Amino acid sequence: MDATKRAYLELHIAVFLWGFTAILGDLISLSALSLVWWRVLITSCSLIFLLRSGSAFRKLSRKTILQFAFVGALTGVHWLTFFGAIKLSNASITLVCMATTAFFTAIIEPLVLRTKNNWWEIGLGFLVIPGMALVVDNVDVSMHAGIWVGLTSAFLAAVFSILNKKWIQNAEPLSITFIEMSSAWLLLSLFLPFYFHNEPAARLLPSLKDLGMLLVLALACTTLTWVLALRALKHLSAFASTLTVNLEPVYGIFLAWVILHEDKELSAGFYWGVLLILVVVFSYPVFNKKFGRNSI
Repeated sequence: MDATKRAYLELHIAVFLWGFTAILGDLISLSALSLVWWRVLITSCSLIFLLRSGSAFRKLSRKTILQFAFVGALTGVHWLTFFGAIKLSNASITLVCMATTAFFTAIIEPLVLRTKNNWWEIGLGFLVIPGMALVVDNVDVSMHAGIWVGLTSAFLAAVFSILNKKWIQNAEPLSITFIEMSSAWLLLSLFLPFYFHNEPAARLLPSLKDLGMLLVLALACTTLTWVLALRALKHLSAFASTLTVNLEPVYGIFLAWVILHEDKELSAGFYWGVLLILVVVFSYPVFNKKFGRNSI
């Protein structure tokens, strides 16, 4: 198998495993805070074995470490709202909300990176709104809180992705990931005493079944996928990689149908909204190839 075919296979495996993230979040019985706390802790510990030495950290300035620690804190809150949205609604609805990340990116990126606004990015972003309107109109009102939390998660995903793009040249990717995961764990650890004071019935220690799923979530859906995606991106174009990554909500919603049977909870109008959002998402790399500032 040549390098390009291997890269496609590895990236598709990574994206497919990312699709399982929402499913595991629904199946794990822990609260969103406890779930994310364990995820970042296990991921951080696994990264220690991938880091060859501490020399990479000694080369980093305090400013750089603090920058990535801040991004890590945002990542932790993003995952907290992501799994919180799943608990408040379901996996399918949360994945649809995450498809709006491109809309938030189109608005925020020019402000943070001081780049020129692209009319087509903003236009595609606004086309997501009718799709979200269909989704909201066709789900039970009890799930609306999950939609708003899911949209907050998408906004945070756009912010930390843009900041990573801005600062990533300052450090090695593995070092960056370790700093971000560790800082996310530290931030969430500060939340724990207040959370358990207000929710005394909540659990931090997982059951044996939950622990198994947490290990899959952290090691397979986080650490392994990161390594596979990083290796694949060395051999794939930006267009090919973006188009493949856009399959995540498709895989995730399909898995939610098969494993969680969520199709029984949702109406045809919901899926029309999903279809409209996915059309916009898959249109992005096509427009980027033709008009983008980083066309390939």
